[in-house]
Amino acid sequence: MQHHHRRRRPRRYSGLAATAAVVLTCLALVTAVVLARMQTGPSSDRRTTAAEPAATPRTTAAATPLASPSGTPSPSGSASASATPHTGASPSARASSPARTAKQPTTAAAASGKRTITLVNRLDQTIWPAIAADPKHPVEATGWVLRPGASLSFAIPDHWDVRLWARTGCSFDAAGDSDCLTGGCGHFQCGSTWGEFPSTLAEFNLNAWNGMDFYDVSLVEGNNLPMWINSYGGTSKDRIDADGCSAAGCTRDANATCPAKLQRVRDGHVVACLSACLVFNTDKTCCTGAYAARPQCVPSSWPVDSAAVFKAAEPFAYSYVNDDATSVLTCSGECGYRVTWGVSP
Repeated sequence: MQHHHRRRRPRRYSGLAATAAVVLTCLALVTAVVLARMQTGPSSDRRTTAAEPAATPRTTAAATPLASPSGTPSPSGSASASATPHTGASPSARASSPARTAKQPTTAAAASGKRTITLVNRLDQTIWPAIAADPKHPVEATGWVLRPGASLSFAIPDHWDVRLWARTGCSFDAAGDSDCLTGGCGHFQCGSTWGEFPSTLAEFNLNAWNGMDFYDVSLVEGNNLPMWINSYGGTSKDRIDADGCSAAGCTRDANATCPAKLQRVRDGHVVACLSACLVFNTDKTCCTGAYAARPQCVPSSWPVDSAAVFKAAEPFAYSYVNDDATSVLTCSGECGYRVTWGVSP
């Protein structure tokens, strides 16, 4: 079910690729004083703070992080409250905000080398979060189910380098094979397989450089659900508030304003908004070949400027491949993270 198009965006975080190049170039040009003014905060030393939550997985009654869709407990032995995936949710990705989750997870200090990530569903539909596993730094599961208003937390290892997204409109057979409207990877547990594009991505590379984490929300491969990421427990100030707002604006659903040429429609509903690269698949819209250099990669020259659509919906997110300056988020001090699917109130 993996969607293949002619150009797949290089991982910024594998080897720190383009992001590292940007950061290191900046560091070469400015002094440590300027670096201290960045949103990452003054300290890049690795340390464990009392605010870091525990590594023990924790779920709400509505969340099923470690169970198979047929209801069979996972090998870890964790019991689920309701392991049968819900398939009656509306396929529309348009979201409401049923339950706020403004408080940080209240748990004890994390074990050495571990962080905590919390997944929150503030949509009006069931979603199936998943990660493309980092084989060098594994976690207990790579697929979950979250019903409206639910949340779950699990431990993540330091140096974690992954993409995380949510699938929509999924159904599963007894073997755990899946059919999803968006983001599907073919199975309940996605393993090392990326989900089908378009999908909104949360990208993480922890302790990537000098004790600093790099993370972002990316719509480069298109949008299926609104999302934002909060950091906590470190020495850096979070640039996104608990309701998904930044200084540049708040979180909206790009599907609601998606131009007709970019829409993916199922049963009369817009379930995703594709990038211009996915739709037109040209060097110009994918910023490859003669258009690979930054001066030649100009979204406003595309047949449809998907970058403008995405940036208006999520001002803090990557809207196209060269959108580093307004989209790379960082955190120092062994941070924890909360990924929320929803729109700002």
